[in-house]
Amino acid sequence: MTEEDKGMLRDIFAGLAMNGWIINGDYSKEEIPQIAYVMADAMMEAREKGDELGIALIKKRIRKNK
Repeated sequence: MTEEDKGMLRDIFAGLAMNGWIINGDYSKEEIPQIAYVMADAMMEAREKGDELGIALIKKRIRKNK
């Protein structure tokens, strides 16, 4: 996967994460993109690890950043 592909995948992950935060409605429009990219980075990290515990890493990071 090229660096450009990784960047696009990160943007896709952030967009998907952002949808959830928008629906939830508990955050401001300034906070939502920041949180979305924190989640996207966690998803990229979990994806690179390639193990079943990847989703647990995402949940742990989300709790830490709240």
